[in-house]
Amino acid sequence: MSAKDSMAKEYFADNARFADLCNNILYGGREVILPENLKERDTTEVLTALGLDKKTIAMQKMRDIFKNASIKYTGKSYVVLIGVENQSDIHYAIPVKNMFYDVMAYGNQVKETAKKHRKEKDTATSDEFLSGFTKEDKLIPVITITVYLGTKEWDGPRKLSDMFGDVDEELLPFIPDYRINLLAPREITDFTGFRTSIRQLFEVLQNAYDKEKMQEVLQNDEKFSKVDRETVEAINLFAGTDIDIDEKEEVIDMCKAWEEQKNEGRELGREEGRELGREEGRIRQAKVTALKLQKKGHSIEDIAECVDFDEETVKKWLVS
Repeated sequence: MSAKDSMAKEYFADNARFADLCNNILYGGREVILPENLKERDTTEVLTALGLDKKTIAMQKMRDIFKNASIKYTGKSYVVLIGVENQSDIHYAIPVKNMFYDVMAYGNQVKETAKKHRKEKDTATSDEFLSGFTKEDKLIPVITITVYLGTKEWDGPRKLSDMFGDVDEELLPFIPDYRINLLAPREITDFTGFRTSIRQLFEVLQNAYDKEKMQEVLQNDEKFSKVDRETVEAINLFAGTDIDIDEKEEVIDMCKAWEEQKNEGRELGREEGRELGREEGRIRQAKVTALKLQKKGHSIEDIAECVDFDEETVKKWLVS
């Protein structure tokens, strides 16, 4: 597992951040899913099936994050399973990947329900017995959210049909489609719905390609003056910044750190410029000295030793 994968899983597994992410994708920023109503689920999806040779085939997939959400909304209570798949790079087969996760989650629900009925021997008809599922049994809906943590624009597929070639239009109504739920920072138009510091992470990712826009965001949003350590670490990793983090600080003033970094960069640039100027001056002086020594009849070897440059370099000077 890469550093980015590990960081993303740990970062978004936090219930407050997870709820904030889901509320923005699913409810337009309204605070419907609460952190205290989220429960971890096993991220390993295992589904078994019989192969053509009648042998059992086991399929296993590991989700990034998978939680059970109890939702109380519009006077009703709901339960839904929500998975988050983090992508630091564009995945050009993401609809198939996410669809497979969802199918396995539904398959496991059917499998567990069938196991319960076998144990309790409570199926009323042969159809229910063979199905392992009764007319009264219900599935818990599964939602998978893809969080793109890159700085480029997402140009990958957004639904299964985007991956098809030419298809007879008359057949399209008969082909099930699958749409991904994508959060791509470059596509966010309103950050005010975010209640946690994932807002700062997404704002930086949206503007990481443009230093001037990044500067403008940091200067105009006071929330960047108090950013938790984990978010700054995530920003450094995913946006490629190098914000200095004091080991003793849990809250970082990114505006100040960014300005200090810029000043250090300018000072380093000036120092490098001075060093370059000094080196160019030394070379010019060495060329002048080499020409004078050549006119006095000194050998290339003697001139090179005198000006402290290699013989090949001195030869090029004198020929030019």
